[in-house]
Amino acid sequence: MTNTTRQWASYTAGPLCMTLYGVIRLTDADHGPGLSWSLGHLALLVSVSAFVTVMWRLRRWAGAGRGPVARRFAGTATVVGVLGAAAAAAQTVIDLVIGFLCADRGAMDVLFEEVRSHPGVTPAVYTVGPSLLYVGLVLLTAQLAAMRRIEVWRPLVVVAGIAVAAVSLDLLPLGGLLLLLALAPLDRRQRLSIPDAGRERRHELPHAAPAHRPAGSDR
Repeated sequence: MTNTTRQWASYTAGPLCMTLYGVIRLTDADHGPGLSWSLGHLALLVSVSAFVTVMWRLRRWAGAGRGPVARRFAGTATVVGVLGAAAAAAQTVIDLVIGFLCADRGAMDVLFEEVRSHPGVTPAVYTVGPSLLYVGLVLLTAQLAAMRRIEVWRPLVVVAGIAVAAVSLDLLPLGGLLLLLALAPLDRRQRLSIPDAGRERRHELPHAAPAHRPAGSDR
């Protein structure tokens, strides 16, 4: 797989797997346990992991050729987003484990209540924590738009996709497609806008190193 293909995949895998999870969820009337529950949450886990790669690439893009303030802002936004991704991944793993352990939805609800009864679990894993993933994603795309490296409409579509999914989980497929619209074309934009550091170093080589001269020619 070429670097271009990997970069394109990193921007598409997250939204597509989110869309897939939303579609699978719509086909699962009982919402677990069973094959649909497990496959859907595995797709969601892949989606969360892919968004970490997306934010890492956006951070590098936002900081390329910029000063320390821009780099610090991008770094902070990425840390916020990665913390959110960790919380979302923890929630997904809990959902998967409970799905494996329980025979019906009633048993799952009992176990979910037991998990949530522990202090701090609900805000960290189910409410505030996962939302940080989307905060980081919005901040990074907004920064790139402010720097005119991407169009202004892209962070707006990111916000729309997140808002749609927040209104109802049944709208997750639409939310995923909106994120795909905003992020999928960015691989080419990033490759065109980031200077080729290697090429710049090659241009500097004749000035950075003296020409080779035969031994003894300076005597």
